[in-house]
Amino acid sequence: MRASLASSIAVTCAAVLALPVSSAAPAAAEVLGQPPAASALPPAPDLPGSTQSLPLAPLGPSSRAGGSAEQGLPRRDVKPFSLVGVVWDDPRAPLHGTVQVRTRATGTDTWSEWQDVETHNDEHGADPDSAEGSSRALRGSTAPLWVGDSDGVEIRVRADAGRTGGASPLPAGLRLELVDPGEGPETAPDTEPVLETEPGPETEPVADTGPAADGTAETVADTEPVAEAAPPRTRTAVAPETPLPPVVTVPATALSLAPYAGPWLTALSKEAAEAVAPYLPPFLPRTPASGSEAQEPAQAQPAAAPYIGPRPAIVTRKGWGADESIREKTFVYTNTIKAAFVHHSATGNNYTCAQAPSVLRSIYRYHVLSSGWRDFGYNFAVDKCGNIYEGRAGGVDKPVLGAHTLGFNTSTMGIAVLGTFSTTAPPAASVTAVARLTAWKLGLHGINPVGSVTLTSGGGNLYAKGTKVKFHAIAGHRDGFATDCPGSLLYGKLGTARTSAASYQGR
Repeated sequence: MRASLASSIAVTCAAVLALPVSSAAPAAAEVLGQPPAASALPPAPDLPGSTQSLPLAPLGPSSRAGGSAEQGLPRRDVKPFSLVGVVWDDPRAPLHGTVQVRTRATGTDTWSEWQDVETHNDEHGADPDSAEGSSRALRGSTAPLWVGDSDGVEIRVRADAGRTGGASPLPAGLRLELVDPGEGPETAPDTEPVLETEPGPETEPVADTGPAADGTAETVADTEPVAEAAPPRTRTAVAPETPLPPVVTVPATALSLAPYAGPWLTALSKEAAEAVAPYLPPFLPRTPASGSEAQEPAQAQPAAAPYIGPRPAIVTRKGWGADESIREKTFVYTNTIKAAFVHHSATGNNYTCAQAPSVLRSIYRYHVLSSGWRDFGYNFAVDKCGNIYEGRAGGVDKPVLGAHTLGFNTSTMGIAVLGTFSTTAPPAASVTAVARLTAWKLGLHGINPVGSVTLTSGGGNLYAKGTKVKFHAIAGHRDGFATDCPGSLLYGKLGTARTSAASYQGR
């Protein structure tokens, strides 16, 4: 068997040498029995940017039971910043109260009105049982708020009334985080290559392979649009205690051969094919080419339609100026992508499209250095002009495990539309970008955007750990967690995004 496996690997390597090199991540070098190669790229230099962390102080009398019912800071001069947020010591301690800030535009005497900071950020983040979700570096945190170039700040945090009529205690260790994104890259933003320059519903999908039944996925192959979801608390849950699919941690220097598996997989021995199969996208063939199973001609299998939307232009992390020195250096992958959860960033709508990279650099620093996450939480971001950005590192075409929908990060991707859409309608360009992105990324995994999928909860405030829940393939954050996110007006546009995404896939 060793000789057979060695010859199969040789065939594999020879085939791979004739293929283009992938730009991304999982551990194909480990699959082929080779040690990970050293990175050919020099380490990225530290990029400008800074975070000021200021402890809050009581603003009123303290009670013996819960301390001060109001904490904050009076007006003060500070170093320039553009984004604010509040963090505290215990990531599991909720902040029952309101957070409001006022800021002064840099170089002026003009102060803004009081602005609300979204306090319920506990629905974001890594799943509780994951390594990231149990890290000692984690802190409780509000959503970040983009305020623009500022050099003065005032903040107040007021506790809500408790059940007994008094104020609920504020969490310990409250600190104000002021983030300066620094200057961005001097060159034009790098973008990932695009398969079609003008993708649209009439464009033929471009892909080498099409989706086929995996046998292990829980995807429900609905071809008709799924009815709009009822309020999350009325969903029907079934069968708890189902184990979650595994995640795979691989070194950042590993190369991926999985996207090119189609041409050479059938040349492997049965043993080699079984070794490689866990690393391949779910829609590629698994049939080995040796033994009695290989005697049936390949053409006997009907070809499946390649329902993969054209790959949209994506601004890379380098393009928006991510400082790669601050994140963890390894990548973590889930086993597939079954659904996309759409979010709003809750950072407000007071930014220009030219400022979007600065907003991303600020959120990135806040997620990693202030909140204690391993990287940017979302897999992708979309701005008000419809530009798409790479989020968490690991490869835009890979099933990177994000920290976006607590309890449902496994087998999903998270897309954050930059802005707040509770009372403001999302721009049409943003909704179109979500449709284009999901048509491509879900299509890589054989998912119909107007279909439904079944996911297993990792634990949250709507569904107990192990509970199976049926979702739209393109879902809103509120479908999996009791939250306003992605805002009522963006949530109301998800039906349009589903229909458009299916159209881009050629369905």
